[in-house]
Amino acid sequence: MNIKIKQLYKNFGKVEVLQGLDLEVSENGIFAVLGPNGSGKTTLIKCILGMVIPTKGDILLNGESVLNEWAYRSKIAYLPQIAQFPHNLKVQELIKMIKEIRGESQREQEIIELFKIQPFLDKKLGTLSGGTKQKINILLAFMFESELIILDEPTTGLDPVALIHLKELIQEEKRKGKTILVTTHIMKLVEEIADKIVFLLDGKIYFEGTVPQLQEQTGEKDLEHAIANILKDTYA
Repeated sequence: MNIKIKQLYKNFGKVEVLQGLDLEVSENGIFAVLGPNGSGKTTLIKCILGMVIPTKGDILLNGESVLNEWAYRSKIAYLPQIAQFPHNLKVQELIKMIKEIRGESQREQEIIELFKIQPFLDKKLGTLSGGTKQKINILLAFMFESELIILDEPTTGLDPVALIHLKELIQEEKRKGKTILVTTHIMKLVEEIADKIVFLLDGKIYFEGTVPQLQEQTGEKDLEHAIANILKDTYA
């Protein structure tokens, strides 16, 4: 899916969170949106999803503006950073409810088996651990065929085996020609999977390119040190 952000601004009162972003994701692949807390990552994602209305600017998906629209959301899968599930609902009841909204799932059983969710299907969501809730979160994001997949801190609470399966899922969706946007603070994950990174700082794009390009620009040997270099220079 082609994503084009044009001069995007977002103010919350007197606080300017996004300051004239111009960004184009013109090819399918895995794109990491990075930046410190308060840099505008989540606001940008919520603008794309229509959950936050920009103060100025435009967002185009496949050449069509999505501002004040809603039907385009059926082409997007979203994994929020914190899944706010109804505590008294059982896992299988939640899955059924989502399928009634979005239609039948193509991969439900496959992902349930991959992440070993079967024993929890009859349990209430309020009784589950954070890691298990995150597996449910992943199931709901990947069980449908979506052109655009947005993952906000997807590794939260995952054990090493589940993390490996998540990376496999992401790479599989890339091979299908999907566009995947990921926000994460785990730089090792970015180095492993990202085709391109966008680094936000104070609501502006500080860097856009590949991991090796950022390493070359900062003179650092790995992404973690490259990011630390940017932040040190900015806040010195």
